Amino acid sequence: MDSEKAFLSEYNINDYERPSLTTDVAAFMISTEEKQNERKGPDNKLRLLLIKRGGHPFKDMWALPGGFLKKDETIEECALRETFEETNVMPTALMPVGAFSKPGRDPRGWIISNAFVSIITEESVKQVGMDDASDAQWFSVSFDRDDDGVYHLSLEYEDVLLKAVLAEEKTSFGRGEFRIIDNGGLAFDHAAIISRALTVLRNEAKNYDTIFDFLPEKFTLTALQRVQETIMNVSVLPGNFRRMVSSYVEETDEYVKGERHRPAKLFRRKKQ
Repeated sequence: MDSEKAFLSEYNINDYERPSLTTDVAAFMISTEEKQNERKGPDNKLRLLLIKRGGHPFKDMWALPGGFLKKDETIEECALRETFEETNVMPTALMPVGAFSKPGRDPRGWIISNAFVSIITEESVKQVGMDDASDAQWFSVSFDRDDDGVYHLSLEYEDVLLKAVLAEEKTSFGRGEFRIIDNGGLAFDHAAIISRALTVLRNEAKNYDTIFDFLPEKFTLTALQRVQETIMNVSVLPGNFRRMVSSYVEETDEYVKGERHRPAKLFRRKKQ
């Protein structure tokens, strides 16, 4: 211990160049919109929260909410604080996506971003721009791979359409790492962060646990299926879906009543 104390007494952290640390949060929500054909039920859309940058760099471009880590603050605390300050939306939980440290990713200098995925319930949403963000909006999300292996990320809100093009460089632990071919109007390397966040979210949704965070405590199996299909961008036969989720849910004694449909049984997440 004496040798360690002696070492620390002579150690000067300022002798070493250090990066600045930031957080970026890919906050997703599933919004429900009624279709014109009521027999087909509501239309679910996966949406992503973006802010329009109010200052340089990338002024007036769209970006993920986030910001610089403060002293005596954890990375998670920073992610929650910055998201709330910039959008007035407070995530209930965060899932790490990874660190983004590619040299030159931020024109201001050596800055490493710690990225997170968050799920926001539709009821908690308030679209209010605050702090250094001039605007905050929910963009509908499309993320697909073409026959040549190139990924296309499209984000749309009213008359704003952001279309990024990326190539997947490698995949580890079910998480793809992406190289940006065209950032599509997104700031920094956020097209790559969003793409990786989506692969993480889809990978987690395969095991069903994550999709419960998009739903209220009690839900119909139809609602559960729509959420899973929206995240995964797939369609599953109702009977097959019920069998696949049977070990994850349990029935309640309650029903939800619709004006034109017979009452539907409500379920809840089964305690593991």
